[in-house]
Amino acid sequence: MPLSPFLLILGITAASVVVAQGSRRKDDKESSPAVYHSDENYEWTTWFNVDHPGGRGDYEQLEAIRFYYRARVCETPRAIEARTTEWVPARETGEKVHADPTVGFWCLNEEQGPGRNCSNYAVRFFCPKVDTSPIFPGTWGPWTDWSSCPALCGQVGVQVRSRKCQSPSVSCIGPKVEGKACSAPECPKAECSLQCLTGRVNAECDTCMCEEHILLGSVRGAGGLTAEGATILCNGKLQTLTDHNGHFRIPGICPDGNTTLTVSLSGHATLSVVVPNSTERTSVLSIQLKRAEKLRVLSNPESKTKRQGQTVAFCCKVAGMPEPDKYQWFHNNSLIEKQSENMLVLKDLRPEQAGEYFCKASASSGAIKTKSATLKVLGRNENSCNPKPESHLIRLPHDCHQNDTNSFYYDVGKCPSSPCVGQLDNGIRCKDKVAYCCGVEKMEERQLTCQGYQLPTMVVTQCGCQKCVDTKTIVHGRAIAADNGEPMRFGHIFMSGVRISRTGYKGTFSIQVPPDTERLVLTFVDNMQTFVNTTKVLPFNTKGGAVYHEIKLLRKKAPVTISSTETNTLELGGVEGQEAMVQIQIPPHSFYKENGEVFTGNVSASVTFLDPRDISTAAAAQSDLNFIGDEGDTLPLRTYGMFSVDFRGEENNEPLNAGEVKVLLDSAQVTMPEHLKTMKLWSLNPDTGLWEEEGSLQVEKKRRGKREERTFLIGNMEIRERRLFNLDVPEDRRCYVKVRAFRSERFMPSEQVEGVVVSLINMEPKAGYSTNPRAWGRFDSVITGSNGACLPAFCDEQKSDAYSAYVMANLGGEELDAVASAPKLITHLIGVPQPYLGKLNYKRSDHEDPRLKKTAFSINVAKPSPNRAEEVNGPVYAFEKLKECEEAPFSAAHFRFSRVEGDRYDYNTVPFNEDDPMSWTEDYLSWWPKPMEYRACYIKVKISSPHEINVRSRNMGGTHPKTVGQLYGLRDTRSIRDMDQATVSAVCMEFKCSGMLYDQERVDRTLVKVIPQGSCKRDHVNTMLQEYLVNHLPLAVNNDTNEFTMLAPLDPLGHNYGIYTVTDQDPRTAKEIALGRCFDGTSDGTSRVMKSNEGVALTFTCGDRDVSRQSVFQTQQSSAGLTVTSVSKGEGRQNRRRQRANAPRSSRRRSTRHPTERRTPHTS
Repeated sequence: MPLSPFLLILGITAASVVVAQGSRRKDDKESSPAVYHSDENYEWTTWFNVDHPGGRGDYEQLEAIRFYYRARVCETPRAIEARTTEWVPARETGEKVHADPTVGFWCLNEEQGPGRNCSNYAVRFFCPKVDTSPIFPGTWGPWTDWSSCPALCGQVGVQVRSRKCQSPSVSCIGPKVEGKACSAPECPKAECSLQCLTGRVNAECDTCMCEEHILLGSVRGAGGLTAEGATILCNGKLQTLTDHNGHFRIPGICPDGNTTLTVSLSGHATLSVVVPNSTERTSVLSIQLKRAEKLRVLSNPESKTKRQGQTVAFCCKVAGMPEPDKYQWFHNNSLIEKQSENMLVLKDLRPEQAGEYFCKASASSGAIKTKSATLKVLGRNENSCNPKPESHLIRLPHDCHQNDTNSFYYDVGKCPSSPCVGQLDNGIRCKDKVAYCCGVEKMEERQLTCQGYQLPTMVVTQCGCQKCVDTKTIVHGRAIAADNGEPMRFGHIFMSGVRISRTGYKGTFSIQVPPDTERLVLTFVDNMQTFVNTTKVLPFNTKGGAVYHEIKLLRKKAPVTISSTETNTLELGGVEGQEAMVQIQIPPHSFYKENGEVFTGNVSASVTFLDPRDISTAAAAQSDLNFIGDEGDTLPLRTYGMFSVDFRGEENNEPLNAGEVKVLLDSAQVTMPEHLKTMKLWSLNPDTGLWEEEGSLQVEKKRRGKREERTFLIGNMEIRERRLFNLDVPEDRRCYVKVRAFRSERFMPSEQVEGVVVSLINMEPKAGYSTNPRAWGRFDSVITGSNGACLPAFCDEQKSDAYSAYVMANLGGEELDAVASAPKLITHLIGVPQPYLGKLNYKRSDHEDPRLKKTAFSINVAKPSPNRAEEVNGPVYAFEKLKECEEAPFSAAHFRFSRVEGDRYDYNTVPFNEDDPMSWTEDYLSWWPKPMEYRACYIKVKISSPHEINVRSRNMGGTHPKTVGQLYGLRDTRSIRDMDQATVSAVCMEFKCSGMLYDQERVDRTLVKVIPQGSCKRDHVNTMLQEYLVNHLPLAVNNDTNEFTMLAPLDPLGHNYGIYTVTDQDPRTAKEIALGRCFDGTSDGTSRVMKSNEGVALTFTCGDRDVSRQSVFQTQQSSAGLTVTSVSKGEGRQNRRRQRANAPRSSRRRSTRHPTERRTPHTS
């Protein structure tokens, strides 16, 4: 649009540029400026500044000013005056500017010198006023000639001329200097291919310009808060910045539906928006930004085994907003040059390329590293699986002592389920099409001589590379209150923002872990708003199977009513009689609705604080207290308290956000001086389970009351879409603690239990709080594998007692027992030699009070000294020695837990470890015929006898030609006495379910014999069960009244028949549920107490046995060949242990809130 000539007047004010409106000639080729007359008919408006000098320059246009301030500016001003926001006159800035009262004022950055931009200008206009009166001005002299045009090619310049006032006693009114726009010739340029539907192509030929259009907009950040200082770019060029209200104005943008703006704001994801189609001269755009997403690993590179000369590919998948723009690969911590993609391909493999590989992804928001994958490179003819089986001892029945080894154990061998090469595959892919593992290639049947019978067992004689067993991974458990165990009923469970499940009436849940899940992050949301939304990172068994977790939930703090127009201070602390640890100060007018509007009214404020001075809250800690460092490493935090906020409007209960909230942490609670400098505020990302930095805290002194002066750590934060915050410091003094779990106190390698959740609570350093017990700082859990578990812990090399820890173990809700520390330390039982054991100060939780629970131990986490031979072999390992800890041999030092051993014994002809689904073997005699569908069957037997009786189930092939007459396995279980009837007991006997065998071709109805020990007589068979067996032929012969024989039913009959059947993807879970129903005598309930008269299938009457005759379990436990280590047990203690062990695990849960909590008797 051609610019009208304008009048530039200097000298009217000391810091101004004034331009008066000119009039056009009829030919419109050149205009003669009108003389400016000052009279009382006009007055100056206030100053306006609606634009910043970003983008192409500073545009203070009349149309935009009237859009915002229409009532304060006339439609046709007589003159315009300009100055900078620093009160510098435009003429003194040395900048080239343009002005016209009918258009406004503008300054172009491209017209300034190299490296210079326009200043930020403000303008005012000379407008008519109502009352007028005559005035007599002085007389001007003639104008000088116009100056030459200073504009360069393609630019607009200003020509000026001046005049002098010729009346010495009267001031001349009007401009002393006048200017007019001039255009230089167009610059020679290459042909532009860009075509515009509206407007014209700009000089750079990269966008379309519409000089008459103005774009007005507002930008809001996450949570609807105003976004001051957001940058607006078009085609990579800065257009402007948003003001303190989040507003912006851009002239010349075409509203054609093709122009794209890029909006950026610190801490937010960059957003591209398209200017919508419009025929109006002014368009309005509202933009909502989202919080920037830190990078997160979706998939790690996969460990592989290849042969020399083959090709291998490693891949990593990382997501975030913005997405990664750079990938780096490392081999044994050394950067691999010229590898910048998320796939690493290695061709013609050589032995020296074996080792560990990981990738590092980077973006503007930070970096992250994946877990390492191991590459094993074998020789061209080298066995990928050792054909020789490893030793694996199984325990034999009580009446099958082996004289040649003087033991109740027999070595059946096993093949490690490690990956192997398999068939040659030349395809380049991230994940191998078929996974191969070392497995059983050949087995032989051996006949073991027992007391009066031959016991068949299958022995592994050769291992080979085979397809891995397909498994499913399950996480199940209960979500309950941390204070009293109240269940969270019908709560929602979210994963990555998507609801995937819900809790049941008793708070129970079960979730199948999706394939390729690297980190299971679940958020538990209570519909009733009783509990705080809780995000947990749950460890699981990557080899398959089920892991049980108890999710401890904090109750929401009762809300208080506060006014949004006043300053509010909330004090946080969860320990009675102790000073509050944290204060939250909320200034007035800080609350916002989710749409960004300021909220006015009363606010219902609930802030729940997790106080680390209370050790019972440790299990309720959110997530796993980790964050991603600047270099992409996953690093630990040590907490000084977490708080969850919930602000809602009191009237309509709508959720509210809050800007600039001040957080004050009492520095007296921070006892480590170095932590004062590194304390930060963090918020939890519920999708990744990682903590992200919100800001730092600074030391400040403040008065509390009239006299007391306290020192606080103070920081500011905004409460937006995230509601859980943390006061933490990064901690770099780290170690690992080696722990193993066992089925019994025999502590043999073959007795190890996988899938046990081992937890470690890091305690406050020795010089910590004055409270007793000392505060905790971190809570970690790991899952035991075939070689135990390594728990992360804080440690110190200089002071052995600087850091201490409590360690606990849980299997399916059952707390395992630690090894005793009193009356004296028995090093070969604890698993750690002296003098290192003394340095670690090992103590079981009942060390000083035998009435306390025996399910935890405490240690000083003393970092091992490399100069002391006794400390380099565990149980504490330096942080960089994780691989050594994970691969430590059984002979290396470690701490131990053991299950409470009950009077229950399982024997399978084909050995199978229920903790490791990958140990399943294809064989017709396998107890579980399908590795991903486990069916557990129990029959309930009632015993009339003054004694508890051992009962055996003998399970053999019944109708399948491949297994008929062959033994599947044995089960021995001791009956449990009725609590109300002294001469009645009952037992739930497991038997092998009927059904398809592993080939899924033909059904086998298992031949089951139920045999009570001693002089017993069968009195009764459940009528419905007997009728079912008669109607489903063939019918087993039952001539011997001392026992009961049946061909097991194919149908899941239920409690009316005395048969209990449960199918699950995990064998332990299936057995626990079926056992709980059998105890209860119902098909859908569960019980911790044996109900002898409910849901019974068989009844036996047994006479007194000879007092001198030992029970099978007494024989078993007193045998010299049975135990590797002798442990004396009192009869009373043994009875209590047996009662607990034979109950379903879910019925034997004890509180993990406090490792020193006293035992309480079970009640039904």
